[in-house]
Amino acid sequence: MRIRASVAVVSGALALSALAVPAAQADGSRGDIKITKVVVDGDNKVQLGIHDPVTIKVSVTARDDSGIKGTGGPFQLLGADHGIASSSRPRCAKVSATTSTCTASVKIDPKMYPRDYYLTNKSAGAWYVNAWVEANDHDYIWGEKAGFFSFQRKARLSVNAAPEPVKKGRTITVTGALTRADWEALKYGGYGARSVKLQFRKAGGKSYTTLRTVKADAEGKLKTTAKATADGYYRFSYAGDSTTGAVNSAADFIDVK
Repeated sequence: MRIRASVAVVSGALALSALAVPAAQADGSRGDIKITKVVVDGDNKVQLGIHDPVTIKVSVTARDDSGIKGTGGPFQLLGADHGIASSSRPRCAKVSATTSTCTASVKIDPKMYPRDYYLTNKSAGAWYVNAWVEANDHDYIWGEKAGFFSFQRKARLSVNAAPEPVKKGRTITVTGALTRADWEALKYGGYGARSVKLQFRKAGGKSYTTLRTVKADAEGKLKTTAKATADGYYRFSYAGDSTTGAVNSAADFIDVK
């Protein structure tokens, strides 16, 4: 049974309890202040595995004719299945006389709490940012769902091309496996029925060419063949999806005689 206990929110920590918001939240905004941009971790994508914590950078840009005074508290990051994160206290820097960018961070560690109080696999997907920003003339805005980002389960991808060395024109077999982080079990598990690209880079070349698309079996295992034409590197590449991050395998070199 999943425990829905109320947990105190610590700055920078993820929890499943409700976060306090400014008392004027219901008013939405006052005056001409506007949130013009929200960026999470540079590209609005965050991947989390099962071992290492990640520190997420959140930037909120706002504009008001009088200039920006600051924020009313930490930013809120919210997602599916009661996923909630609270940032550190934002610091604002002027972009111009009317515009400032306020930046904060939140550290998420998959091992910090017992899993019933922390992440579930259903938490992966679209998350959004709430932000309270104040202007110098006492205008304010409660930016509910001011910005969105993808919070994804980290994926792993392996590859092995054989035999090696191989005669030119012969067939090689390329195997591998696609797995992704299971935040509840704190391990990586097979990610089945996904389409993965087999790619090749000729020795001395700078870019990979896609040879074919391979579909993983129910356990995430991959197997396909290719014709050995020249010395080079083989890898698998997964483009990612709404809940799982993109990943490339390491390259496996084949010596063609």
